[in-house]
Amino acid sequence: MPYDPALADRLRDLLVDRPMTEKAMFGGIAFMLGEVMAVGVIEDRLVVRTSPERGAELLAKAPPGLRPMDFTGRPMKGWLYAEGPAIESDAGLRRWVEESLVFAATAKPSKRRR
Repeated sequence: MPYDPALADRLRDLLVDRPMTEKAMFGGIAFMLGEVMAVGVIEDRLVVRTSPERGAELLAKAPPGLRPMDFTGRPMKGWLYAEGPAIESDAGLRRWVEESLVFAATAKPSKRRR
């Protein structure tokens, strides 16, 4: 399963009033704010994007279901997976989406994309 369509639909519902676009990425789906990836879905996990510093802060007091994104086999700074109990409720999912949107609103596009 490349990504969970039900989780993607939940994201679409949360992002309906935002200027987001969707893009296939990482074998899943990414939701872009301009040219910056804000949040995404890989399999049944939410990809949360934040700064490396904020990511470390969140992981230091990580709730169940939040962990480093290790898509490449190594943890990626500022990229987190939220799964299971972290996103089961609408409030939980909203928390991580908002975290990602705050980052995306101030981030610059990757140099590769310019």
